[in-house]
Amino acid sequence: MKRTEDDIVLKLLHTADWHLGRRFPRFGAEAGKTLSRARRDVLERIFLEAERNQVDAVLCAGDLFDTAQPDDDFKSALLQVLGNLKWKNRPVFLLPGNHDPLVAESVWRDPTFRKALPPFVHVVDQELLEVALPNDCVLFAVPCLSRAGQADPTAAIPARAKGDERVRIGLVHGSTFDAGDWKTNFPISKDAALERGLDYLGIGDTHGFRFVPPDRKVPPTVYPGAPEPTAFDEHDAGHVALVFINRARQAMVQKRPVGQWKWEELTVRSMDELRLLAMRTDLASRVLRLKLDLRVSTQEYQEVEALLGKLEGSASTHARVGVLELNREGLSLDLSGLAAQTASLPAVLQAAVKRLEAQAREPELRAAAERALSHLFKLAQSRAS
Repeated sequence: MKRTEDDIVLKLLHTADWHLGRRFPRFGAEAGKTLSRARRDVLERIFLEAERNQVDAVLCAGDLFDTAQPDDDFKSALLQVLGNLKWKNRPVFLLPGNHDPLVAESVWRDPTFRKALPPFVHVVDQELLEVALPNDCVLFAVPCLSRAGQADPTAAIPARAKGDERVRIGLVHGSTFDAGDWKTNFPISKDAALERGLDYLGIGDTHGFRFVPPDRKVPPTVYPGAPEPTAFDEHDAGHVALVFINRARQAMVQKRPVGQWKWEELTVRSMDELRLLAMRTDLASRVLRLKLDLRVSTQEYQEVEALLGKLEGSASTHARVGVLELNREGLSLDLSGLAAQTASLPAVLQAAVKRLEAQAREPELRAAAERALSHLFKLAQSRAS
């Protein structure tokens, strides 16, 4: 679709699923804090994208907090980011989602928090918000009033009346019936934009960027996805949607990257693959789930430990991987020729080698026994030199 700046009557930035306050205990305390802070840090890049493109409004489609009652630290983090903007004529609409619904105890009903929001920030705190946007455009926003529900939130949006030529924007949070037998929460018809007479329907809930249905771009129904991934199985997270709507009420959507972190699962099956991994320069912003599937010699075992040490870091060296989840159950030591390799050791240590070799054949003792055998092999090498 060709467009010029004169054609555009409305520019929007659509974002969702920030999940401020999300915890990541599986990765340990420090890594968990890093990933929690990433939820806050990406907000600055989101609003910078809005400023660069001089959008008319920012639409935030739910699950902005991970719970309805986030800790004060996370409320303060959002207030700080919003307070730094100093905007006047660019409204920001915050929609409660199913993680942070508009319930009695919700952060969205907290008078202290609400009072601290800048004047350009508007919480969708009624069952249907209808608000005028520039150039004869209108926004219809429907919040989640509970954590779960079976009603389509777009049903609350009035259908386009005869003679209504305004640009109509919808903002809701829920799941769409566009993929097989999905069990949905707040189910949204994949044709809701057509049924309600909307020129753009912005949704939150799914954490990857996508159009619904994928082959229909006019009028577009879009999930921008989470701006930072929250799990390994999220496809195409890390974006916002920039929306440009022209005088003919046609919307063009651009997927813009804002995320810093990438989540990656990798299985290493050879020493060469592990060596190449340790040489990568993009690991500092990776959450890496690394699985080893290696059978190595005693000498290679020591190299494996050294390479893993570089990836994991230590008290004196920075980790090469931002966050590492390591599964080394598939790492095993090739025990053939072990006796010859440790022949120079004293008899008492050779006896220890035999005991450890036996233990290495027992699944519950294998990992510790193999590490000990590797150390003994290193001792044998030092004695030989």
